[in-house]
Amino acid sequence: MSAGIKGVTSVAKATIRDVDLRDKRCFCRVDYNVPMKGQEITDDTRIRASLPTVKYLMEQGAKIVLASHLGRPKGKVVDSLRLDPVAQRLSQLLSAEVKKLDDCIGPEVEQAVAELQPGQVALLENVRFYPEEEKNDREFARQLAALGDIFVNDAFGTAHRAHASTAGVAEFIPGYAGFLMEKEINALGKLLSSPDRPFVAIIGGAKVSDKLGVLESLLDQVDTLIIGGGMANTFLLAQGYGMGKSLIEPDRAEDALRIMEKAVESGKKLLLPSDLVVAPAPEPGVPVKVVEADAVPEDMMALDIGPETRKLFSEEIAGAKTVFWNGPMGVFEVEPFRGGTLEIAAAIAHVDGFTVVGGGDSLAAVELSGYADKISHLSTGGGASLEFVEGKKLPGIECLVDLG
Repeated sequence: MSAGIKGVTSVAKATIRDVDLRDKRCFCRVDYNVPMKGQEITDDTRIRASLPTVKYLMEQGAKIVLASHLGRPKGKVVDSLRLDPVAQRLSQLLSAEVKKLDDCIGPEVEQAVAELQPGQVALLENVRFYPEEEKNDREFARQLAALGDIFVNDAFGTAHRAHASTAGVAEFIPGYAGFLMEKEINALGKLLSSPDRPFVAIIGGAKVSDKLGVLESLLDQVDTLIIGGGMANTFLLAQGYGMGKSLIEPDRAEDALRIMEKAVESGKKLLLPSDLVVAPAPEPGVPVKVVEADAVPEDMMALDIGPETRKLFSEEIAGAKTVFWNGPMGVFEVEPFRGGTLEIAAAIAHVDGFTVVGGGDSLAAVELSGYADKISHLSTGGGASLEFVEGKKLPGIECLVDLG
């Protein structure tokens, strides 16, 4: 039996170790929203991340019905977003046949599930082909739940969404955490409950408005808050600096100012870029130069942190015992503006302590830097990890069975 897992909720949640799975039909929500090029999967990390749970269910003699979304079909059938390539790749990784079904609900699906033998795996079609999925429609959730005796949620990346397949089904059948969900909650929970200090958080990305709540919450938790990426521009604007053509949110300058004042009042360190890499546009081949943070030319835009800033941030990170990172330091997708992000990845990799990286771009940067195996925990859920760290209750976790 497991000791259960604790998230933001004070009540521990039960996992698949806490239930007898033999001959049980398990409706298992996974996150197979993988990057595709045509019908080819370009990165199967999310499929691999589900393997411990799927293999355990197979070994325990469960009948496994997997459900996932892929892309944004907006409630319509989109042939290019069918899950057939995922089923093929999963079959290879499991060395076992995964029966791909052509729908999520209905008599044919019910018949196929009824024919499953213990240890066999079926994969439903993309649940987001139904508009009812994202609306958390009760009847749709009931029809999905009818395919299982128990619900297993192993899709942390969608745990912050109250959708039919991530939370709604738990009204009809009892829900348990899979191993990936357990791992995510335990790692992120450690940041909130018992971080070794100093605790340094690095938050990047484009907009302050996307991460305002998490910035405020983190200030209560951390010793140092480092802000980079496009969102740093709004903080620099709030200090009275001209930012040229940079991405800024003037209507959030007051919020930025409040966060800076809160840092001072609470004795926390808040670090902003002291120099910036600027260019006329975020494109390869444009003229690039480094300027002080208060000297961005009118016809240029800040697209990465400069060398001085990289050194400053890296030195702060080097002294940390706990690190949380979400969001790139610049326009990471374009080669001339990824240097800052890669240096931050390297700095975190060398920390002698507990390190967590979350969010697609941050994970991509860690992979590109070659340091992925040096990070304590790579979170599969960008938005979910931010909301968890912010202290919000995630519907896909709240709906699971309480332990004890």
